[in-house]
Amino acid sequence: MHPHFAFSHFRGKRVHLGLSGSVAVYKSVELLRAILKSGMNAGATLTGGAQRFITPLTFEALGALPVFSSMDNTDEGIFGHLEPGQDADAFCVAPATANILAKAAHGIADDMLSCQLLAADCPIILAPAMNPRMWNAPATQENWAKLKSRANVTGIEPCGGLMACGDTGKGRFPAIEEIYLHILRALSPQDMAGQNVLVTLGPTREAFDAVRFWTNPSSGTMGASVALAAWLRGADVTAICGPVHGIYLPSSINRVDVSSAQQMYDAVHEHWASMDIGCLTAAVADFCPEPYGDQKFKKTGKSAGLDLHFNCTPDILRSLGEAKASHQRLIGFAAETADVQQYAEGKLKRKNLDLIVGNDISRADSGFGSATNAVVMCGASGKVERHDAQPKPDIAWRIWDWMLDL
Repeated sequence: MHPHFAFSHFRGKRVHLGLSGSVAVYKSVELLRAILKSGMNAGATLTGGAQRFITPLTFEALGALPVFSSMDNTDEGIFGHLEPGQDADAFCVAPATANILAKAAHGIADDMLSCQLLAADCPIILAPAMNPRMWNAPATQENWAKLKSRANVTGIEPCGGLMACGDTGKGRFPAIEEIYLHILRALSPQDMAGQNVLVTLGPTREAFDAVRFWTNPSSGTMGASVALAAWLRGADVTAICGPVHGIYLPSSINRVDVSSAQQMYDAVHEHWASMDIGCLTAAVADFCPEPYGDQKFKKTGKSAGLDLHFNCTPDILRSLGEAKASHQRLIGFAAETADVQQYAEGKLKRKNLDLIVGNDISRADSGFGSATNAVVMCGASGKVERHDAQPKPDIAWRIWDWMLDL
């Protein structure tokens, strides 16, 4: 899984997986791996249809415990049809067929999985996979709407594309990342519900000619962690992303991809008026080269070298600090190589911020390209908090704890 998924807050939680009869069931092996790798525990229940594609032993061998495959394989003292509802913190059915959706919608309990769903009052996540005609059938859509209307149910829409049967349409199993993140959201406090949050992340690229640009090595991991942590806790998130690779965000985060500092400035100001909180983690280039044009600059005749003139890029953070309304709060980042707290506190005041996070990029375990960050957090109230190298998702979680305490 991605570095910005590595939250420690879910260790020790228990997730129960329900697996029904779809060819996509083999993909749920990766979902189980992700759950266990995060320090959570998992059990599983396979319907008879699921067992025609994959065996219960596969899930047992990978670490799921207990694994149910029929109404009969219940250990002494364990009521298998009640176990997930009694012990699980979340119950995820992935893949969910049209049949299991119908049973869950109408309270039918004629096998182990449908009994467990009926008895479970924990959060339930449903990830359907089926033929497009089955998905679009009025009965399935009515069942889907009924299920999603329940307070403890989250439904993840299937994807569109080419199906195993050769048909094309909506019905493909959702991405494993999408399902995994919805499980984490079901396990998270929804203490940021109703908040509109803007996050910038990644580097910017400032073009010189058709093939060359000025940039920095920001991976976007810190910003993606901040955006994801806010979404997990119930916020509506807009992420303005510079050119980054390998950053997965759930589909319900409004992602806006940009390249240059000017494009990021324009995108941020387009959305800022409707936001409650802004967290600007992006490593925006402070300068951009005077552009040569839309052709490739040739080395011919330049044996003595090349002189470039750089112009200042717009200061996005300062502009938001100046435009900030009384109800809005603003968080900035300061990547420094020395005197981190001193420079961070200066930036906090100059740019009218509520919180600034200074990170020491001179360390191998902090800053660009690292999965961890060592930071000093400075608030407008004078409060200061230091964190030695920790996973970036945990730093992100703490940022939102701080903001909720204001």
